[in-house]
Amino acid sequence: MKTLTVSVVTPDGPILEDSFQMVSCKAESGELGILPGHIPLVAPLSISAVRLKGENDTERLAVNGGFMEVRPDKVTILAQSAETPSDIDVKRAEAAKTRAEQRLQSKQDNIDYQRAELALQRAINRLHVAK
Repeated sequence: MKTLTVSVVTPDGPILEDSFQMVSCKAESGELGILPGHIPLVAPLSISAVRLKGENDTERLAVNGGFMEVRPDKVTILAQSAETPSDIDVKRAEAAKTRAEQRLQSKQDNIDYQRAELALQRAINRLHVAK
């Protein structure tokens, strides 16, 4: 079966490089499924899980924005941050989710709602990937 080489890179360095049969993720334009031989594409990514289907299992990564470059035999994800389930501190993510929810509910003038909403999305994504 054909595979794609998938590289996930953050400003801190490479997170993953391996071969997979399919990559699925959420771009800003919607859900994408990438198979070997896909046409070249560059897409901005949403805060979401990236699913990497291998021969026997599926790996998941929590990706917090960035870009995906697709070539027929390779997918490169340049992410602001990316974490494997084992890298995610669930208690810390739950605390961040609670803080963000409290900020969004507080109705105070000095709250940056967009920043709090992004923090909430990141925390929910991390918890979703960790479980």
